[in-house]
Amino acid sequence: MPQLPAPAYPADVRARLDADAKEVIARYPGSRSALLPLLHLVQSEEGYVSRTGMAFCAETLDLTTAEVTAVATFYSMYRRKPSGDYQVGVCTNTLCAVMGGDAIFDTLKEHLGVGNNETTDDGKVTLEHIECNAACDFAPVVMVNWEFFDNQTPESATRLVDDLIAGRTVEPTRGAPLCSYKETARILAGFPDERPGAVEATGGAGPASLVGLKLAKGEALSKTRVVAPRDGQPKDGQPKDGQREDAPSHDAQPHDAQVHDPSPTERLSSHDAPQQTSASDPEFPAGPAAEEGE
Repeated sequence: MPQLPAPAYPADVRARLDADAKEVIARYPGSRSALLPLLHLVQSEEGYVSRTGMAFCAETLDLTTAEVTAVATFYSMYRRKPSGDYQVGVCTNTLCAVMGGDAIFDTLKEHLGVGNNETTDDGKVTLEHIECNAACDFAPVVMVNWEFFDNQTPESATRLVDDLIAGRTVEPTRGAPLCSYKETARILAGFPDERPGAVEATGGAGPASLVGLKLAKGEALSKTRVVAPRDGQPKDGQPKDGQREDAPSHDAQPHDAQVHDPSPTERLSSHDAPQQTSASDPEFPAGPAAEEGE
């Protein structure tokens, strides 16, 4: 049976959303380019993209509801049903999975009594598995409303969701202080986070990621190697190939990785050594860049 038309927003809500939408649309040369942030905007109103929200986007941008629905159903960050105050995403992609992500996800499903993309009865927590949180150097990683909780274990993740449900203050490992899912959606719509200190608290990449960047740029680091050369044995007191002597435990923050500066004939790994350029591309010899962007 065909669905009835989506109910309209109350007059005061519609007036507020119209003003916000006008501000968003003004950022783009074509109005339809504003669809993604407008979907976040309506999600900030109800906690998900409802039929009413999609009708609002379609009317505001002169699109069909089919065009809006196609976008809203394509991106996983848009929820199609009511969600909890806290969206708890457990990375179950390869590295996080083998480091304990699968165990964390199974533990939380049992502890909360919900399945994937389901919400607890009190409306506090929605649990989902995420394919990648782009923080492999802190695996396994859990995100709450897109803020990082690194180096998790089943026990620490259980304490985390219990604290969220109980209303206790929870601090992300890095990045801005935690806010509600609706508040997060408004920030993703492009409106400033006006909480004191929130912008300044924004975190960056982890130490292991920065070490890889420095190696790629050919920068000298410190005195202790990360891995032994692939064509030789590790020196006395150094870790074997593939091992990190500063590798973090699951419940501790990693220390800055220590890497020794290799000579031209001694490389940390065959992957880091400059390779001969392809014969088909003689004008771009391989090797570390001198400056970022060059």
